[in-house]
Amino acid sequence: MRQTVSFITLGVQDLARSRQFYRALGWRESSASQAEIAFFQAGTLAFGLFQRAALADDAGVAVAGSGFPGFTLAHNVESEAAVIQTIDEAVAAGARLVRAADKVFWGGFRGYFGDPDGFLWEICWNPFFPLDEHGYVQLPEPAAP
Repeated sequence: MRQTVSFITLGVQDLARSRQFYRALGWRESSASQAEIAFFQAGTLAFGLFQRAALADDAGVAVAGSGFPGFTLAHNVESEAAVIQTIDEAVAAGARLVRAADKVFWGGFRGYFGDPDGFLWEICWNPFFPLDEHGYVQLPEPAAP
């Protein structure tokens, strides 16, 4: 399998509310979107919003489940100030502040917000993973085998 992620799709309770939230963050919806699904280009991958029950049905799993989903989405930015600004913009758009931005023991700076469905977003400045000219994270090369 190639080492790549092509799509991240969130199963949301209220598609219209989630569309409005991500648009308020400045995200532009793709013309490929349809009434029942929203698509956004997110760097090198596609980000989708789909009704939670329909997504569970599509995967053939129960829709029930709550609490921490066991993952976060992350958005790396170019500075500590950009972390604070991004979190402030998200909260103004309707996000719930989960953790205010602060320094991390390893040298970075981060904070968390929850989107309208509670999906956690980490906004982070990491001095060890610089952003390229397109704003994409540049990890160090793989270690030699």
